[in-house]
Amino acid sequence: MKIWITMAALLVSGSVWAGEACDKPRNDFDGLYCLNKIYQEADKELNTNYKALVPLLSGTGKAQLKSGQLLWQKSRNADCSRQDGNSFLVNLQCATDTTISRSQFLQNRIRECKSSGCLDSKL
Repeated sequence: MKIWITMAALLVSGSVWAGEACDKPRNDFDGLYCLNKIYQEADKELNTNYKALVPLLSGTGKAQLKSGQLLWQKSRNADCSRQDGNSFLVNLQCATDTTISRSQFLQNRIRECKSSGCLDSKL
């Protein structure tokens, strides 16, 4: 099931209830809170992987990585969000899945750089 939410719903406070409540969300808002926590962690990992990859790359590789990252962000935003009147809607499951996939891609490039050398063509 895809959950479309407004950006305002992302402001749910982290102190509302303990993390173990995510095992059995009581309602859609609890589920949203839990999904947002997962997305935030995926985004944090993505940023960590990006920052770890940059110093391993040549100047050309860094430029390609940045360009690829901007294209990825544009694609993620187009696929996982939309404007509906005055509301901006985000499919948080789509954003989470897309972010995890990109993070894994970056992790693979890090492994590649450390083992056999960076291949700019894969960025």
